[in-house]
Amino acid sequence: MSYTVSPAIPGNAGLRIAAVIPCYNEALAIAQVVEGFRAALPEAEIHVFDNNSSDDTAAVARAAGAIVTHVALRGKGNVVRRMFADVEADVYVMVDGDATYDAGAARRLIDRLVNDNLDMVVGSRVDDGQDAHTYRTGHRLGNRMLTGAVAQLFGGGLSDMLSGYRVFSRRYAKSFPALSRGFETETELTVHALELRMPYAEEGTAYSTRPEGSVSKLSTYRDGWRILKTICKLFVSERPLQFFSIIGGLLVLMSIALVLPLVMTYMHTGLVPRLPTAVLATGAMLAAMLSFVCGVVMQAITLGRREAKRLRYLAIPGVREQATRASRASR
Repeated sequence: MSYTVSPAIPGNAGLRIAAVIPCYNEALAIAQVVEGFRAALPEAEIHVFDNNSSDDTAAVARAAGAIVTHVALRGKGNVVRRMFADVEADVYVMVDGDATYDAGAARRLIDRLVNDNLDMVVGSRVDDGQDAHTYRTGHRLGNRMLTGAVAQLFGGGLSDMLSGYRVFSRRYAKSFPALSRGFETETELTVHALELRMPYAEEGTAYSTRPEGSVSKLSTYRDGWRILKTICKLFVSERPLQFFSIIGGLLVLMSIALVLPLVMTYMHTGLVPRLPTAVLATGAMLAAMLSFVCGVVMQAITLGRREAKRLRYLAIPGVREQATRASRASR
């Protein structure tokens, strides 16, 4: 496995880096994660956000030297909301606390973020091949399908939209609304970058099996269904004109299909014998027109929201500018 590393920018070391780790019942793995990131990023603050675990996750993380924050509301999305709100940094390294991601790749991901002046770098998972159950076929297929759906609806070229290993700039973290509650937050993270047309990249990172005894919290079908619902909700909220145009187009086709036989009958006999069908066809056409109008109105609202988010995003300096400032301050 080979990776390319961009030449470092002077002053990169002056950036405030925070590793933010969401956890739920990861007592067997969290110490390994904290120690790995402490070795890979000695200058970084290590934050563990304990999502109301029922085991000793918080105590183990604290003993390993991490700053522990308790998050009572269950769900990874709720944890991400707290992480971005509570932690102040120039670069955020978000990684799951299950010890499946390579901590040693963090420096390379940060270098790519800073050197290319990006807002998000996704660590796409590359199976290390040591265990057939590490990256199961069902999860791999589901990821490919959901990532493809997002690419079709919102654009972008990510191959692993659901990766839990990401590096963000400050302006990404502080402009991200974080509305989702659970594992569907990765979808929301991706769509946020795509909708604001943020610069992003993807870097391959090794993905390994969990420590012996620890259990995955993922459910292939339940979480897949939640992610699919999130994609649909985001399509409605971020692409309302397209969504309501599709609904309106289907209603127009239905109305035409219903009315054509009536028109043929009327041309031959001068009568409209099936009045309920005529009423239904008229109602379908009116509903289609209403759907188009709703799409236009909601599109205007969406553009206003997007402009507000964009202005909030632009109000925060980019990571390269922050690196330059840090370099000057250290002289």
